[in-house]
Amino acid sequence: MNLVITISRRFGTGAGLIAEELSRKLNVPVYDKAYIEHELEGESYADEAEVIRELASHSCIILGRCASEILKDQGNVFNIYVCADKEDRIRRIMKKKELNYEEAKATLEKNDRERADYYYRHTGKVWGDVNNYHMILDTSQLGIENCAGILMKYFERVEII
Repeated sequence: MNLVITISRRFGTGAGLIAEELSRKLNVPVYDKAYIEHELEGESYADEAEVIRELASHSCIILGRCASEILKDQGNVFNIYVCADKEDRIRRIMKKKELNYEEAKATLEKNDRERADYYYRHTGKVWGDVNNYHMILDTSQLGIENCAGILMKYFERVEII
């Protein structure tokens, strides 16, 4: 089956690591903002949506870019939202980017605000609304290292893979 997984996430949740592990387990590529923007070289959102639709013609994982909304009418798409406690996210950002607490907190808040604005501007919907996703994973509760395994067990159980 052609499985397309979209992963929306708050900044600092470790969703990229989950996507990488799923990519290895499923042997499918991961596409993110950098990849999609590189393909477009400054084109419009409509062009970005078309690239996402093209990518989704094959099994893959797409991080962000409103992919869950762009692909909402496709039956082979599984939408995930990754969240975590704010303090956990701040600590993760401090470590990854070598920032102090206040710098990491400001970076997190700015990034989350930009993601929410981007999502609303292009979809008219609230970013992170549980009604827009099939599954929500809280890495503070589940652990980043467990989330790909949880997803794999689910996919196996419902015979997606």
